[in-house]
Amino acid sequence: MLILLTNDDGIRAPGLVALYRQLCGLGEVQVVAPETVQSAAGHGVTLSAPLLTQRVRVDNAFEGISVEGRPADCVKLAVAELLPWQPDLVVSGINSGANVGINVMYSGTVAAAVEAAFLGLPAVAVSLFIRKELPVDYARAAEYAMVAIRQCLDAGLSTGQVASINLPALEPTQTPAGVKIVRQCTRPWLDRYERRKDPRGRDYFWNSSVFTLGDSDEDTDVSALRKGYITITPLQFDLTAHELLGRWSRRKWTSEWPVTSEKPTR
Repeated sequence: MLILLTNDDGIRAPGLVALYRQLCGLGEVQVVAPETVQSAAGHGVTLSAPLLTQRVRVDNAFEGISVEGRPADCVKLAVAELLPWQPDLVVSGINSGANVGINVMYSGTVAAAVEAAFLGLPAVAVSLFIRKELPVDYARAAEYAMVAIRQCLDAGLSTGQVASINLPALEPTQTPAGVKIVRQCTRPWLDRYERRKDPRGRDYFWNSSVFTLGDSDEDTDVSALRKGYITITPLQFDLTAHELLGRWSRRKWTSEWPVTSEKPTR
C-alpha cells in the first residue's frame, strides 16, 4: 500500500512525524507537505505563483518533499507529478488542534483530505484537540489515530470518500472513552478580536484565536470530543442543498424576460 502523508502545520510538525512512524506499519509512506504553517488555509490553491519544492530530511524519521504552497496544492502536485504511482490512501495530519464543527470549512488539514477525495482517492484527516492545561503527546495520539484509521479502512473507506478523525485531549494516564461516529456540528463559533492602534491612530484587529462555542447536540463531533471520545465524521464535498433543490425544481420558473425599450448602440 502506498500512502501519501501531508498536513497543514508544515513538514517538520511533530504531529506529522509521529503519524509517519505509525503509518509505516501499514505500508510505504511518502511525505509531501507544506514548507510553512498553513493553518486555516482552507481549500485554496496556488495559481499565480510557482510551487517551489525541496527534498528535506526531518528528525531522522523520513525524507520528504516540502512545497511552498497550501495543503491542497501538496496533494494535487503529489498525485500529478511527485509520487511514483497513485496512492492507495491519503492521510492528512496530525493537526495541532481539533477540526470539528464548522472549523472543517477553514481547515487546511481537512482540505488536503477532501482534495484527495476530489481526485478519487480514499482519504483521512486527523486532528488533535489541545487544551492548555494538558501536555501534548503526539506519539500517543498517533497510536490512537492508527486505531481509528484501521477501523475506517475495515469499515470500507472507498475511493472518493473522506473521514475526519478527531482525537481527544487526555490526561497522561487517561485513555479515550471510545470511538463515536458522529455528525458535524453546524453551530457557529464566536471569534474574538483584539483592537489595537497603529502609529497613525488607525484601528486594526488581531484575531485572538480564541473561539467560543456553547452547548452542542449530543450526536455531534463537538459534544463527543468534549467527552473524551475519538470522533469519526464521514464528510462529503457535494455542497448541493438537495432538499431545497427538490422543492425548487418542482416550481415553475419564469421564462419571460423584461423587454427593454432601448435601441442597441453601434
